[in-house]
Amino acid sequence: MTGFKALRLDRVDGQLRAELTELDEGALPPGDVTVAVAYSSLNYKDALAVTGRGPIVRNYPMVPGIDLAGTVEASGDVRFRPGDRVLLTGWGVGERHWGGLAQRARVKGDWLLPLPEGMDLQDAMAMGTAGLTAMLCTMTLEENGIVAGAPVLVTGATGGVGSLAIALLAGLGYEVVAVSGRPAFADYLHRLGARELLDRTALSSPKPLESGRWGAAVDVVGGELLADLLKSMHYGAPVAACGLAGGAELHTTVYPFILRSVKLIGVDSVMCPQPRRATAWERLAREMPRALLQGMTRVVPLAEVPAHCADLLDGRLHGRVVVDVNA
Repeated sequence: MTGFKALRLDRVDGQLRAELTELDEGALPPGDVTVAVAYSSLNYKDALAVTGRGPIVRNYPMVPGIDLAGTVEASGDVRFRPGDRVLLTGWGVGERHWGGLAQRARVKGDWLLPLPEGMDLQDAMAMGTAGLTAMLCTMTLEENGIVAGAPVLVTGATGGVGSLAIALLAGLGYEVVAVSGRPAFADYLHRLGARELLDRTALSSPKPLESGRWGAAVDVVGGELLADLLKSMHYGAPVAACGLAGGAELHTTVYPFILRSVKLIGVDSVMCPQPRRATAWERLAREMPRALLQGMTRVVPLAEVPAHCADLLDGRLHGRVVVDVNA
């Protein structure tokens, strides 16, 4: 058996324990394909899991990490051969099935995608689930008719999904307005392509409807912020909702939907069908501006993951954190 490093979570006497440890391949869960992981990433779900602040992990012990990219070491799936470069996002890894914050992973072949042409493993994890979600939101807006000549609103702008959505939409030629409660990061958002930064309170209104301002929106927050932005969408404008940081409840009226024909569409990157997922990744390989991607990304070693988790949850990080599991 070959040993490998992993960040392992366990519950001991009711207390969460996160430790960097050495395991052997016999500890890996069942699966068709064994991957030598090169990179993972640090997402909001990972930070909740590692700190124990949210009910993310379904069973213990668990290796967190909802993303991974690496090279196939062994395969019982005819679609993948040793040496193939692959990526995985979603499908419950890091929650129900051991995930990417380790030097080895064993997973179902059905969960894997070949690394798209022109993309390297580090860039794949600089995008990761956040990039996939941002592209799925972009595709959803395009398919449902972005109102011409009106700006596209992006909430949760300094987070991974928000940052990547701004870069994508601006790169495609849309006028983007960012919403964030963190004015200190205005220069960062302008570099990504945001024309303007609004505080979330700028959307608040006691009225059931406001004048139409937005031709489309990507909402990464939910809750009251989503209810507020729905009031000021243009007629027929689509809203792609993909986040619950602001809460799962939606206190709104039917006015935006009946009187303005606003389209509210949920986007879930976890169980997204593989054909659509593959299309999204091919588009990310072509359309994500690499210079912007590198400018919003920091790379950290596996041992530093726990220290960054609290910073992420407390709003002290922006952009993307890639984990080099071999550093």
